[in-house]
Amino acid sequence: MHEGPVAVGWLLAALCGGTGLYCLNRARAGPGRGARQPAALEGAMGVGMAVMAVPGAGAATPGLAYVLVFMTLAVWAVVLRDRPLHRAHHAVEALAMVWMGAAMSGHAGAAGHGGAHGGSPVLTGVLIGYFALYVLVAGARIAAAAPAAPAVPAVTTAGAGAAGGGSVPRQHRSDGPSPGVAVACRTALSLGMLVMLVSM
Repeated sequence: MHEGPVAVGWLLAALCGGTGLYCLNRARAGPGRGARQPAALEGAMGVGMAVMAVPGAGAATPGLAYVLVFMTLAVWAVVLRDRPLHRAHHAVEALAMVWMGAAMSGHAGAAGHGGAHGGSPVLTGVLIGYFALYVLVAGARIAAAAPAAPAVPAVTTAGAGAAGGGSVPRQHRSDGPSPGVAVACRTALSLGMLVMLVSM
């Protein structure tokens, strides 16, 4: 799908693939179903984007296959048990991939790369604007949260009793990745999406 320099295509594939695999690992080790499902969706999205970003993948894989895969992910995003804004973002992300897959299918063999050309410049521009804005806003959130104090390590009740007799408050226990990790994953995938849209 990516039509820029080959090195950029591989870097994009590495970014999306690495993020996707990390999210799948979060889904496997998540503390509950409500946290695992969004992570699994992000993981599937990242791996799919990585496959599409690999140089030459557009010619090797029919665009219709991408349409079917990402349409399934879009439906999953809609029925997902997650915050409404997160569901909407995942749905837009999946539908943007459907759009690119459809463009690939409609212009198969139009160029030596077998990639997507043309399409609606208005829709492409709207999607580029959306993901650019998302990356900027999410990046600002990550930067603002950076100076936060490190999390307090989990302490057993017995240890707490020996130290002072009280139990450790629930919020001080380490139950998994912080919410900032999920934001960082969504930001990385949105950045990858932005690069792919610009290269159409």
